[in-house]
Amino acid sequence: MHAAYHFNDHPLTRKLESIFTLTDDERQALSSLPMQVMATKRGQDIVHEGDRPSRSCLFLEGIGCTYKVTPEGKRQIVAFNIPGSIPDLHSFHLQTLDASVAALDPCKVAFIPHEVLQDLCERHPRIMAAFWRKSLVDAAVYREWVVNIGQREAYKRMAHLLCEMMIRLNAVGLASDHSCDLPITQTELGDALGITTVHVNRVLQKMRAEGLIQTKGTALTIPDWYRLQEAGEFDPDYLHLGHNKAAA
Repeated sequence: MHAAYHFNDHPLTRKLESIFTLTDDERQALSSLPMQVMATKRGQDIVHEGDRPSRSCLFLEGIGCTYKVTPEGKRQIVAFNIPGSIPDLHSFHLQTLDASVAALDPCKVAFIPHEVLQDLCERHPRIMAAFWRKSLVDAAVYREWVVNIGQREAYKRMAHLLCEMMIRLNAVGLASDHSCDLPITQTELGDALGITTVHVNRVLQKMRAEGLIQTKGTALTIPDWYRLQEAGEFDPDYLHLGHNKAAA
């Protein structure tokens, strides 16, 4: 089953093109991959830690997260997944998943069999290079998240994360004029930043009062991009987006 996307507008193409230049043949190959598409509900798990999947999941629409749960039941979100993300691409080589992936709002995801990915990479070595570059960028983002949680206080953590999400969504055409839809709850922000929901609420209130952000429902607007960057000590170099560095 295929999702109805033009090959230039396919979420996977948009995601990879944000970090790697593809040819028309490569875009066509990505958009024509056989995949099973599934709609998910908010909060639904897509894959689980410990699974040994024979396929990888691609986010087509909506926002998801990758997370781990401690023996005491505390959840740590270690990544947010946007359209074009393949959060379990590593299962292609590592077999056993070391984290779970869930939908944070109603999502559309596609499952691509590993043998299909293997054939794709053999037929298009540059796509394999693009996947490798994507994995390296993901690792850079993980490192930045460790620094953010480990060395910045809550206000800076939040500013940094909001800057990151705006830049990433802009890179795949889902943000403009420093505005985007960000359907992430305060509880989920807390699970990503290692702070309580109460603390998240206080930080967001302070940011709104200072004119750094505006929110309405799930809509986020950043009126003064450079002030928020400064507040979060945010340098987008770790995202390796090149032409998307200067503005969201």
